[in-house]
Amino acid sequence: MSKAPPVKHVHRQYYHYSEYPRSLRVLYTSALLVLGLAYLFAMIQTYMSHAARDGKPGLSIEDLIIAYSGNKENSRLEAALKGPMIDMIDPENAATISAWIHKGAEESVFSDTIQPILEDNCIACHDGSNPHLPDLTKFKDVQTLAATDTGASIYTLVRVSHIHLFGLTFIFFIMGLVFSHALVRPVWFKCTVIAVPFVAIVLDIGSWYLTKLNPNFAWIIYVGGIGMGLSFAYMWFVSMYQMWFMEKPEDLIHDV
Repeated sequence: MSKAPPVKHVHRQYYHYSEYPRSLRVLYTSALLVLGLAYLFAMIQTYMSHAARDGKPGLSIEDLIIAYSGNKENSRLEAALKGPMIDMIDPENAATISAWIHKGAEESVFSDTIQPILEDNCIACHDGSNPHLPDLTKFKDVQTLAATDTGASIYTLVRVSHIHLFGLTFIFFIMGLVFSHALVRPVWFKCTVIAVPFVAIVLDIGSWYLTKLNPNFAWIIYVGGIGMGLSFAYMWFVSMYQMWFMEKPEDLIHDV
């Protein structure tokens, strides 16, 4: 006579989505929908601000190296015109600005030739009213941007680091909390999915600074971003599916 299969017990504090009231599932779903939309826009913004810095389409390792450690062949202004701002100004005017930079960025030429180009194409956003955008209304500020590109400054990295550390931690805490109710086996894999984004955040942001010392650390930024994105996507889709389309598993028997 064969033995009955052993009863599978789960931790008594674990509850699957199917065991929660509809109102709580609506709350979780609403949070996931908004976070998913926000993460999508964050990816678009990251792509637009870093892609094509090397003059080639797409986001490459070289783009990340230029963003954080700079480009000794171009100034910050040229890097912007060839990268994120490439669609904001026509190639002829961009070439005029580059030629001015390589001829010494003289103030007299700036007033007669360069300033009118900037006023027509750039001042709408770069008028000095936004502290996070370079001011292109004054020669001394433009001259600073015309110097050799050394990448993001330490001050900028520190300012952006604390924003990302706080923001991403809250995002993945919420994602992990919702995902913790999913039935995923083995448990070590589930725990790994929850932990990966937090490890990736630290490695990603830490590599911003290290890339200024050694360009090879840009690979960690690249891999860290992919790790965060894959973990977010997996937790999002598994949670949404099990919350609304999966029946309560029969082997979920709680200890009393």
